[in-house]
Amino acid sequence: MEAVDFHKGKKKKVFSPTRRIAFSFFMVIFIGSLLLSLSISNKGAVIPYLDHLFIATSATCVTGLVPIVVADQYTLFGQLVILALIQIGGLGFLTLLNMMLVAFKKKLSYTNKIIMQEALNQSSMRAMGIYIKRVIKYTAIFELTGSVLLSFVFVPEFGLIKGIYYACFHSISAFCNAGFDVLGSNSLINYQTNLLVNLVVAGLIIAGGLGFIVWVDLRMAWKNYKDNFKIFKLRKFMASLSLHTKIVLWITSILLALGTIIILALEFTNMKTLGALPLPDKILASFFQSTTLRTAGFATVDIGALHVSTKLIMSMFMFIGGSPAGTAGGIKTVTFVMMLLYVHALVQGSDRIKIMKRSISDQVVKRALTIAMVSFFICVTGLFVLAISEKLNFIDLVFEVFSAFATVGLTAGVTPMLTSVGKVVIIILMYIGRIGPITMILIFAKRYNQMKGKDIVYPQADVLIG
Repeated sequence: MEAVDFHKGKKKKVFSPTRRIAFSFFMVIFIGSLLLSLSISNKGAVIPYLDHLFIATSATCVTGLVPIVVADQYTLFGQLVILALIQIGGLGFLTLLNMMLVAFKKKLSYTNKIIMQEALNQSSMRAMGIYIKRVIKYTAIFELTGSVLLSFVFVPEFGLIKGIYYACFHSISAFCNAGFDVLGSNSLINYQTNLLVNLVVAGLIIAGGLGFIVWVDLRMAWKNYKDNFKIFKLRKFMASLSLHTKIVLWITSILLALGTIIILALEFTNMKTLGALPLPDKILASFFQSTTLRTAGFATVDIGALHVSTKLIMSMFMFIGGSPAGTAGGIKTVTFVMMLLYVHALVQGSDRIKIMKRSISDQVVKRALTIAMVSFFICVTGLFVLAISEKLNFIDLVFEVFSAFATVGLTAGVTPMLTSVGKVVIIILMYIGRIGPITMILIFAKRYNQMKGKDIVYPQADVLIG
């Protein structure tokens, strides 16, 4: 993307929206790593800069993988830096920057609207300022509500000031799907049977993972429904929602239920995870682990003690991730649904992708397939490098790779044991997973197309496949 400077008569390069998004995350990570490496941020032993960079990347990419125990290594200042990185990473630095412009009643420029459209995964630039205000509002409501509810648990346990701080930290971390905690090395295992902590954190994870578009649509649908109908009927309310919202709610519910059932069945007799718990607590722990696979990273069981089959199926769920235009990672739930619909259409011999009495354009399906294939290739490439550099259990490396790329943050205990090469690989996977594989492709594809020139149209030919 180029612009002409008429004063100097020269062309100057202007970052495209995709490159600005990628660069903004890079700069936030870099600045965050420098702040974390300061003496004021550390209370533990001196650790290499690579570990600070790893933590900064994990926080900004809302992942949660850490090579050290955050609570033991960082001071309050360091933890607040991490919290700021989580909030910036969850919503996006450019999103927050434009949020401030809107808050101070500054009009968004055309360029900023394009960037925001790309960052928030919007199909239109109409009413972008209003949309940003709603993002601010919903974020504040969810995080504040979560903080208040978690305070009922943390304040009696840690005291007023520390309890409120812990409640705020974990509320923000949960809503942003980050998975960071300042409780120690056991994540939320100590609260495995605490109903309030489990439901509040799970609720925040789901709220952040659904995406802001869904919440805006639900609010508008409820407002319109309330004005026109006196008696609430679920079917009519659901019919008033957009197709995107219906798909997200439908597939999210299925993934949560299916994940709960599979984890419960596979770990039911495992004494190191669910085996020793009574049935209600087993169901609660299974549901929480299923929820955290929506790319949150909190855990109430020892992930390293899970069966190999459980780790494998959880890796698949992590790869799917959360929903578009939210705080979650992965290839996204809607992408997964588009792939299933494409396969279903092929089986039926149809050339049209249909769902809920609507047709899906070929362009959307192609984008979904591209995201899935590129994402899987990136994960396999990362796994290949780790298989060479790390002398660790292969299934644990698979779990680590998918957790990093999908910005989940769950680990089977291998993160602290990674070599420098392994940490660099995980850093790259977290970064690509956060900015998105399509963004990464566009950054290099535009330069390649400029070098190669315009596309040449060749005669069509058929080849045998399958």
